[in-house]
Amino acid sequence: MVPPEGVLLQGSGSRSGALVRGDGRGFNARMQPDPSSNRAWALLIARWILGLIFFMAGFWKVFSLGPLEHARRLFVEPYVHTFLPRWALWTTGTIVPVVELVAGGLLLLGLRIRDALLALGAVLVLVTFGHLLLEPLYEFHTHVIPRAALLLLLLLMPAAEDRFSMDAWLRRRATSR
Repeated sequence: MVPPEGVLLQGSGSRSGALVRGDGRGFNARMQPDPSSNRAWALLIARWILGLIFFMAGFWKVFSLGPLEHARRLFVEPYVHTFLPRWALWTTGTIVPVVELVAGGLLLLGLRIRDALLALGAVLVLVTFGHLLLEPLYEFHTHVIPRAALLLLLLLMPAAEDRFSMDAWLRRRATSR
């Protein structure tokens, strides 16, 4: 239980017996900010930004443009003269918006984070391949790199650090039983 804001606790598990700030804002036994708390907030913010980017794109592609129109306009027509088979263009062009919508939503909730990141990573690899196929010197800094940076950050950080997620809540719930 966390004491009211501003209440200081003596000792509280600290070897030095130092005062511990009891306001629940992520301070360690020496009243310095707990770096793991900062990582948890950083993960939440990065996850929400990446989740919003993909969720909103997927939402527009699924509900405004439509998956078939997305496939036709952004996959089939631009790549019909390449070596890629038409059926593959239609299939991937139809599936990508749904993957973006679902995986982006999962990131926003913090549910099945690793699965969502791997799915979105596959989308980024696919997009990278497609852009390079049409334009070998495509400028990635505007589209792919920011998304890939957030995605890789989230993948590289330990899952246990992402305390503000449904995955963490489910883990805590499972261990408390």
